[in-house]
Amino acid sequence: MSKFACVVALGVGLVAVVGVRADEQKVPLDKLPRAVKAAVETRFPRVEMKEAAKEKDGDQVVYEVSLKKDGKTIDVTVTEAGAITLIEQEIGFKDLPEAVAKTFEEKYPKARYEVVESVTKVADGKETLGYYEATLVAADTKKWEVTVFPDGKLKEATEVKDEKK
Repeated sequence: MSKFACVVALGVGLVAVVGVRADEQKVPLDKLPRAVKAAVETRFPRVEMKEAAKEKDGDQVVYEVSLKKDGKTIDVTVTEAGAITLIEQEIGFKDLPEAVAKTFEEKYPKARYEVVESVTKVADGKETLGYYEATLVAADTKKWEVTVFPDGKLKEATEVKDEKK
């Protein structure tokens, strides 16, 4: 199977089950604040909401709403007042800009990509592409979460430790 087909298959499989972190509290979709639900439905009409969680971001309560569109996951972070602040959208490796894909391939040759996302920051209703993020398993079998700016510059790489130990 080609690297791109593996990326798509793994990404779809892994994001099908979205876990809730310890600092998050699951929220039934019918219990979402009206402003949160309205913001998500306005920005992403006709997209199915799958689940939601509430968490603290500093001193502010935010909601992360997971959507499903064309088999891909979109996570939208929204304030209680209904302001969208972040959009994380799953994409295929082949959809990365050339400079970004090149950085991933040079830094992590022969890596197996589990999830690839574009991350868009939202301020005052204006969306700005912030970076691309990938969860990958490098050739040495270490798992990494890597972020790369749109121009191809490496932003950050963090090894993901196995939590089963």
